[in-house]
Parts: sequence; C-alpha cells; structure tokens
Amino acid sequence: MKINIKDDAQAYLANKIPAGSRVILTTDDGSNKYSSLGGSCAIGNKFQLVILAAADPAYTIPLENNAGYDMATAPADQDFLGNGLNIARWHSGLALKDDSGMLDGALSVVDWRDVSPETEAELREKMATIGTKIC
Repeated sequence: MKINIKDDAQAYLANKIPAGSRVILTTDDGSNKYSSLGGSCAIGNKFQLVILAAADPAYTIPLENNAGYDMATAPADQDFLGNGLNIARWHSGLALKDDSGMLDGALSVVDWRDVSPETEAELREKMATIGTKIC
C-alpha cells in the first residue's frame, strides 16, 4: 500500500516527526490502544499518525511513502483506506485523503515514543468520561 505525503505536508511534519521515524497510520475512534476517543460518530473518519519507539506487531501493512518514514497500518484500518491515499496541508493542519475524497480534515500527530499504553480499564474509564462530549 502507498501513501503520498505532499510537499507542504512534509514541511509541516518535519517539525513533528524526526526523519526515519517509525510511524503508524491508525484510526482515532477508540478501537485501539493509541486512541481514547469513542463513539459511533468517530468510526472511520478520525485518523492519527502515531510516532512509535518500536514496531507494534498489530500494524503489519507497510505504507510505502515518499517522506522516508518507516510507516505501517493495521489490517482493520486498511479497510478505511482507498487508492490514491495522501496527506496534504489543510488550513492550519493536515488532511488525509484518497480517491474517494476527504477521510479526515484534522489528521493528528501523536508522539508515543515515551508513553506507556493505558490499561483496558483506564481506557474504558476515559472513553466513558469523554464519550458523551464527542458525538
């Protein structure tokens, strides 16, 4: 699978993601350990780039890219991503798009290199607290 990171997005990401970093493209809908958002309104339309210190065995689909990142996604996330996948500058942030159109107009970048994953109970409590404020 390929993703084109447009020049303006590469410039934006240069200050956020160190060159050669391990990065995953994943949903931000409460379905994985990197996301504390939740709610049916977030499924398939909230994404994030997560910087990791080491590979995550759940993210097995390589994302060939033109920015030099060691990038991957998960099989479950791949279902939301189509042909022509790209990241571009959008207003003051980033947008994730494919040939079908806009997938997320507010793609976030999260640094998990020094973060310990929350326990399932901690995630559930956080999702219950913020879940009513999302949708």
